[in-house]
Amino acid sequence: MGKPIVAIVGRPNVGKSTLFNKLAGKRISIVQDTPGVTRDRVYAEAEWLSYNFTMIDTGGIEPENNDIIIKQMRRQANIAIETADVIIFIVDGKEGLTAADNEVATMLRKSKKPVVLVVNKVDNLKDENNAYEFYNLGIGEPIAISAGQGLGLGDMLDEVVKHFDKSIYDEEEDEFIRIAMIGKPNVGKSSLINKLLGEERVIVSDIPGTTRDSIDSHLETEEGKFILVDTAGLRRKSKVKEEIERYSVIRTYAAIERADVCILMIDATEGITEQDEKIIGYAHELRKAIMVIVNKWDLVEKDDKTLDKFKKDLQSNLKFLSYAEYLFISALTGQRTNKVLKLARYCYDNYNKRISTGILNDVISKAVLMKEPPVVGIKRMKIYYATQVATKPPKFVFFINDESARHFSYERYLENQLRDSFDFKGTGIQIEYRQRKE
Repeated sequence: MGKPIVAIVGRPNVGKSTLFNKLAGKRISIVQDTPGVTRDRVYAEAEWLSYNFTMIDTGGIEPENNDIIIKQMRRQANIAIETADVIIFIVDGKEGLTAADNEVATMLRKSKKPVVLVVNKVDNLKDENNAYEFYNLGIGEPIAISAGQGLGLGDMLDEVVKHFDKSIYDEEEDEFIRIAMIGKPNVGKSSLINKLLGEERVIVSDIPGTTRDSIDSHLETEEGKFILVDTAGLRRKSKVKEEIERYSVIRTYAAIERADVCILMIDATEGITEQDEKIIGYAHELRKAIMVIVNKWDLVEKDDKTLDKFKKDLQSNLKFLSYAEYLFISALTGQRTNKVLKLARYCYDNYNKRISTGILNDVISKAVLMKEPPVVGIKRMKIYYATQVATKPPKFVFFINDESARHFSYERYLENQLRDSFDFKGTGIQIEYRQRKE
């Protein structure tokens, strides 16, 4: 289920991040005013030969001295092994084979995961012979590349996609709605999942997820077929080593990336944290369907105004999630837990909604009549027509006269008109503007 995950593994300074950035290209973007992931992202989408996949850069570990290289590399590679479907093992063609390379190769062979051996920094033809010594690793045929110059990447990616399970790209085969439960430790993610599974009593199967920190529970109800993913909780930086936190975040990103609906769970007695905002911000960047569940509501002293005030405070912290759905529950007592899957299904249906071109253009025309675009510079934006080009999330393309006539406030107005007219509550939507010559 979900896109394959490709991890880039190797010791420091072999060019992991250079390769990662080259493959990710423009897909890694900084979205202003969004508490999502920024330029230090270790996670990105990539595409080759119509195969979409997700990359993990395991870079950033710089041992203080040679004595701990092997120890650090072992930890790094183990997490990549657990998480990835395919591993790119990158070595340095200029420096040659090292003890650390041998150590990693030994672990990768034991993992039984598909490994593509890549010799980087082969910047010209005369350096190609440098790749031959890496046959000694016993990992397979080395592929010579130059990440910096972009040489040999096609051959490498051809080999990577050979190892993908092609059936996951068959949309009809995936009937399940995938829900990722995200939030801090002990907010009640596991308790809620157990409650949902126990009440329904129609579990299809319990299977291990992509890592030992998550379990994918398959569940079938009158609302539909679901996969519930319980992610590892994200702790504050002060409570864990930064390195461990890095991979905890990676695993949560993986769950978000593969999910249709992301549920942020918050402890009613503790409220929302910066880490909660950051991680749900990533789901927002990907325009996923999003719900916010406030758990342990039974522990809060309340009057008739408590819920509204709590919700308003949350919405103030999560201004960028104006479309999210909210639910206040107690996983322990079962209060309102029967509404979780109904609301998730509602968010998913909006995430998967398609609008006909004729009705869409009627709504846009009326919106423009009610409020015409502002003049930007000396030009006013003119919308020729709009069409929906994708679902999951709903994506619209507006064909306009001039890119320079766009104004963010008017774009926000048009998005609000779409949301109000077609009920896109609970899901992100994407609008792309393309210039068309008159």
